[in-house]
Amino acid sequence: MNPPHIDSYRFGSITIDGETYTKDVIILPDRVIAGWWRQEGHSLQPSDLEEVLAAAPAVLIVGQGTFGRMRVSEQTLMVLEQAGIELIALPSKDACKKYNQLRERGNAAAALHLTC
Repeated sequence: MNPPHIDSYRFGSITIDGETYTKDVIILPDRVIAGWWRQEGHSLQPSDLEEVLAAAPAVLIVGQGTFGRMRVSEQTLMVLEQAGIELIALPSKDACKKYNQLRERGNAAAALHLTC
């Protein structure tokens, strides 16, 4: 099975493998988790990434929103580092491009905030 592919992204909407989502998503190497919700909204916490940590990808690309408002907490940085997961955090448009570049390796994941 090929890793999911992001077809397009715009504020509040992302299309992955032909399916459009209007709520935040997590993309794992083998599936999409729709309706991703964070404990603290614009602060990414370790508990927000349980599925990612269980999947143990080599890299996690975080889409911080169109304007980059979602921040990665220090605790999350430490947990990802301890798990051996490289973190790349970018505004969501750039994060989508980076994910598509890295997805073919088969061990990339993305956590994407679709709005602010």
